[in-house]
Amino acid sequence: MSRIEKMNKALADLKASSSDVEACAVVSADGLIIASALPQGLEEERIAAMSAALLAMGERIAAELQRGDLEQLYVKGKDGYFLSKHAGPHAVLIAMARTDAKLGLIFFDLNKAAEQIKECLV
Repeated sequence: MSRIEKMNKALADLKASSSDVEACAVVSADGLIIASALPQGLEEERIAAMSAALLAMGERIAAELQRGDLEQLYVKGKDGYFLSKHAGPHAVLIAMARTDAKLGLIFFDLNKAAEQIKECLV
C-alpha cells in the first residue's frame, strides 16, 4: 500500500469512527493539501492555506504565552468545530465536526489518526 493510500485509509477510518466527523484532511505546514476526505463544494487549497496560517498563529501564541509546544487547536463556530493536530514535523491533520460532537472521543480518534499519518510521512 502506498503512503497516499495509507493516509487516505487513516482519514476514512477517522470519518468512520464517528458520525460527528464531517470532513478531514492532511495538510502540509506550508499550506498544501497532502490527502483529503473533504466534501465537494469546499475549496481544498483555501482550507489548506487557512489551516497552515491558523497553525502558525497558534504556535506563536503558545510560545509567546509560554504554554509549551502547541498540541492541538480547535475553533468552535455556531455550526460546528474545526480541529487541528500535528501529524509529524511537516504535516497537520484537520477535521470538521458537528456542533453536538463528543470532543473527547474525537480528539482520541484524531490522535490515533495523526500517529498513523506521521508514520506514513517518516
